[in-house]
Amino acid sequence: MLVGLEWLTVLAATLFASWALYISLVEHPARSRAGAPGAQMQFRESYRRAAPFQASAAAVSGGAGIASSLLGNDATWAVGGVIVALAIPFTLVVIKPTNRILLGPDVDAARARELLERWGRLHWTRTGLGLVGVGVLASRLALR
Repeated sequence: MLVGLEWLTVLAATLFASWALYISLVEHPARSRAGAPGAQMQFRESYRRAAPFQASAAAVSGGAGIASSLLGNDATWAVGGVIVALAIPFTLVVIKPTNRILLGPDVDAARARELLERWGRLHWTRTGLGLVGVGVLASRLALR
């Protein structure tokens, strides 16, 4: 059971980090080139579809990491999983105000462009959390 939880931690962290990196490197820059009205429309659809998957992967990584640490007496699993899971409160506290405006109906093009640029910068923090968490977990696997 312990090995399964460890691998679940790594898998969920890797999924989260991969999705976040794709969004930061590919999807958001492409969205930003579409012009503010098109970018905002694409953001709404993408966000609605991606948010549940990314939040679930981050939560699973954090939960499985904590469980692995408790069962195996190795804090590294909790540290890696929790670093990834920190993307959830970061999103709810720091990014959500920007999301709320972008998802709303009354945003003019100049404001939407400014908010999308801000969102892109903030999303890199989520990407960084995912990559650092995966790095911690990968270093633990490498020590086996």
